[in-house]
Amino acid sequence: MRRVHKHEGDDMTIEYLKRGKPDAERAQDDAQTRAIVEAGLAEIEADGDVAVRAMSEKFDSYSPASFRLSAEEINALIAQLTPRELSDIRFAQEQVRNFAQAQRDSMLDIEVETMPGVILGHKNIPVQSVGCYVPGGKFPMVASAHMSVATASVAGVPRIIACTPPFRGQPNAAVIAAMHLGGAHEIYVMGGIQAVGAMALGTATIEAVHMLVGPGNAFVAEAKRQLFGRVGIDLFAGPTETMVIADQTVDAEMCATDLLGQAEHGYNSPAVLLTNSRKLAHETLAEIDRILKILPTADTASKSWEDYGEIIVCDTYDEMLAVADDIASEHVQVMTDRDDWFLEHMTCYGALFLGPRTNVANGDKVIGTNHTLPTKKAGRYTGGLWVGKFLKTHSYQKVLTDEAAAEVAAYGSRLCMLEGFVGHAEQCNLRVRRYGGVNVPYGEGAPARDATE
Repeated sequence: MRRVHKHEGDDMTIEYLKRGKPDAERAQDDAQTRAIVEAGLAEIEADGDVAVRAMSEKFDSYSPASFRLSAEEINALIAQLTPRELSDIRFAQEQVRNFAQAQRDSMLDIEVETMPGVILGHKNIPVQSVGCYVPGGKFPMVASAHMSVATASVAGVPRIIACTPPFRGQPNAAVIAAMHLGGAHEIYVMGGIQAVGAMALGTATIEAVHMLVGPGNAFVAEAKRQLFGRVGIDLFAGPTETMVIADQTVDAEMCATDLLGQAEHGYNSPAVLLTNSRKLAHETLAEIDRILKILPTADTASKSWEDYGEIIVCDTYDEMLAVADDIASEHVQVMTDRDDWFLEHMTCYGALFLGPRTNVANGDKVIGTNHTLPTKKAGRYTGGLWVGKFLKTHSYQKVLTDEAAAEVAAYGSRLCMLEGFVGHAEQCNLRVRRYGGVNVPYGEGAPARDATE
């Protein structure tokens, strides 16, 4: 199918060799998810722990004496791991911590004297309590614990709680180990709507948090959306999206592998090939069919590819750039003869993975960048989770001299009166009278020092 798109006044010809579900059908899926989540959160708000337990029994067939793990239970689970497994987890966390610390070091508290006697500044203060959701129903997402818990720890969050669903009916030892080693202060085994709702709304046994972070399926993402405002959230993250931008410099096996590697996340994980090589497009389509016959997770990946997979052929690199920024995919794997050109010019995405030696799985698990990234076009207005998401930048001001107090307040008085805020103006006038010795009539703007003003 040929479609012509306009971009900055130029004609662009774009061919879709394969399209996913129409937007209307995707919206219908979203509406069903929205209704289920709304009902679940209402139950948690009304019935607290009772509702959480009922939902855990219904969705996960899991109902322990306590959803919160004790120190003894945590240690027993960690003891199930081999030294190699623990070493690998520690290595990954070290990479994540190192990068997060470098990012934290770049965020400075500042204080400047903007005019004689006027001091302005800001402080970066950690969010005081954070709930980290770590997916684990279908796949135990060990790495998500590094990304949220360890990063929150680097930020200095004083209370970090973490939730993960049971895996095959019990806590997953590797996930729990990663949560504990990452610095979680409380660990709960619960998933989905009930976990997110309990952390945000609070129950008799779980104190509510100030912010929710972490990726998840469509239900988790929707729960975060509905709770936003009552608590903060990091971003809308999920379901997983991936885009491969490729030209003739790479082969179909690499493109197909990178697409399906992310499509296995879930039935509704968009995977898009964007290329200017018609030959590569057709070969990748065939290669995907080949790999799906041998991929152990093909049940999920094939459904995702069938409903949400797309192959888009453009004529030029500029067209590829425009389409990529419009789609604003979560993961963007760039394998071209000008990878750094895309780095320089792309503006809307979750994270970039540049060159064939790089891949999304490395970013997901170990390399050090965060894998909690914006989806559903949220990359147009936010980047991914990073140490700065756990910090609030708060400003402050102080005036140290009578002269500065009177001068600034005189300007403030007149500007308040310009807007009709008489009470505001009097806050300023009081300082002009006390510190400047000028008897400003009540409810009037302060006189200017210089008649020319």
